[in-house]
Amino acid sequence: MLENAYFESNSELDRLAKEVLQNYDIIPESITVIQSGSIKTVWKVNTKGRTLCLKRLKQTYDKSLFSVNAQIYIRNKEGNVPGIILNTKNQAIVQYNEQLFVLYEWIVGKDLNFSQQEDLISALHGLAKFHMKTKGYFPAEGSRVSTKLGKWPDQYSSMAKKLVSWKEISKSKLTLPGYSAFLKHVDPILDISYSAGEMLEKSSYRDLTAADSNYWVLCHQDFGKGNAILTEDGVFVIDLDGVTFDLPSRDLRKIIGKHAQNKGRFEIQDINNIIHWYSQINPLSNEEKKVLYIDLLYPHWFYGLTKNIFLNNKQVKSEEIDKITKLEQSKVSILNVLLTRGE
Repeated sequence: MLENAYFESNSELDRLAKEVLQNYDIIPESITVIQSGSIKTVWKVNTKGRTLCLKRLKQTYDKSLFSVNAQIYIRNKEGNVPGIILNTKNQAIVQYNEQLFVLYEWIVGKDLNFSQQEDLISALHGLAKFHMKTKGYFPAEGSRVSTKLGKWPDQYSSMAKKLVSWKEISKSKLTLPGYSAFLKHVDPILDISYSAGEMLEKSSYRDLTAADSNYWVLCHQDFGKGNAILTEDGVFVIDLDGVTFDLPSRDLRKIIGKHAQNKGRFEIQDINNIIHWYSQINPLSNEEKKVLYIDLLYPHWFYGLTKNIFLNNKQVKSEEIDKITKLEQSKVSILNVLLTRGE
């Protein structure tokens, strides 16, 4: 498969789209490139009074088989996701020039702004409905199954070990601001990570993620602005390329964290509101909430920022590390209260 950082002109992309659309017996009246610059490319296609979305996928075929069939499954259950148009051979995925393409319905609606309460409520209702419609999905033979079920403890441990190893690296690079800021904050962050790991082991996490559990769903993993479209028929969820089996809390943790980052702090009312609005459609059990609180406690955001220094060789300003540390520490007392209540 092609990777990022290459260039194709619009004329080349138009020609490619027309060639792929021949697999559907579609002669487009107009084609507009919506997204390009990497293997993932999106075209808006108008043909015979219909508007369609052609996408070139970045995943391998076996990964695409998992997500594309998931989308077909959800749509067949009357879930609000774009329908997939089959080609003349009744295939959902077109393979052309060693590249993969899928043709979708074009969803007309409004992008939801997650920083506006009314839009956030609509988005959470849409996410809850989406999660519910994913239950019962069984991947087709040949799919590479994406799942995070049962993997959190190992993930927590792995991230903590990396933080420890980066601590040793930082000791020899104290003259560089990013490394010195990391070293200044990493110990209290590690304390939070160890605490979250211990709590997870004592929680109902293993039972919730067991093979016979009815709690897990397909998570979107990138549910935010641009992927939640408000239409006359409700909120549509788009761009399902990264769906994975997990607990609903995976998507909720990311939404709560992003909300907190935008405000610069975690607040107990925000956490309660987001869970409440989601639960109006798909109620979470007390044990599910507890696991969500634990996952919120884990310092995902500190790790996500500082890994850029050690894994991606990118500079990170010391002020950014100070800020993310403050954010992480702002949630500890709040989440301990929620965990103690057992709600």
